[in-house]
Amino acid sequence: MRLRPKLLVTSTLFCGLSFLGCHQDVPIHPDRPYVAEGVVMKDVVFHSAALNRDMPYRVFLPKNVNDGTRLPVVYLLHGGNGSYRDWSDDSTVSSYAVKGMILVMPEGEFSYYMNSVKDPAARFEDYTFGDLLADVESRFPVAKTRDKRAIIGISMGGFAAIKIALTRPDLFSFVAALSPPIDVAHRQFRLRRWGEWWRIRKIFGSSESEERRSRDPISLVQTADRARTAYFYILPDRTNRC
Repeated sequence: MRLRPKLLVTSTLFCGLSFLGCHQDVPIHPDRPYVAEGVVMKDVVFHSAALNRDMPYRVFLPKNVNDGTRLPVVYLLHGGNGSYRDWSDDSTVSSYAVKGMILVMPEGEFSYYMNSVKDPAARFEDYTFGDLLADVESRFPVAKTRDKRAIIGISMGGFAAIKIALTRPDLFSFVAALSPPIDVAHRQFRLRRWGEWWRIRKIFGSSESEERRSRDPISLVQTADRARTAYFYILPDRTNRC
């Protein structure tokens, strides 16, 4: 099922945004979100059963929503070494909520939003696409159908958006990935980047393992059902290492 034109066009506009998605040694800065006129910002902390701890997320929604109205929802995933505040602090993305949609910005830490192979407690995919979606739908007037859901991610978040769209085509009808490191599961050990290698191995499993293949978009796309897969917008960046 395709996105309705309103959500498709507005979601595509997001892809024109350009800001830092892969922070490297960036100092923590004050939280200074841009909140457009006619928009309400809400910060939520909820308990994730998958992670067994409390997690935050931020939401932009129109100030005036008619009773009983269910609005399209866009999930915005931040990049590596970022936080759930990035989209609101580093862009004017809140202005799109005025157009009649709800924007949700979850905290993903540096997890690639995946369930870690080596750390059973780090079930970030279950948290993001299970616990988070359920909590959002219980608190906010969002539509609960695939045709009214979109996901947009930058860098690490872009990788996650592509991966989940391929393995859970029932969730989203539009996916945008800005500078996604889709090759991350294929990166080899390098002494200068041993930290990256260790993180990848911890999350994705050892090279050539079934666990890694099941998290690799390059492998997953080979067997994807085109009739069920979401509409993709991918803006590549060959310099991305997150």
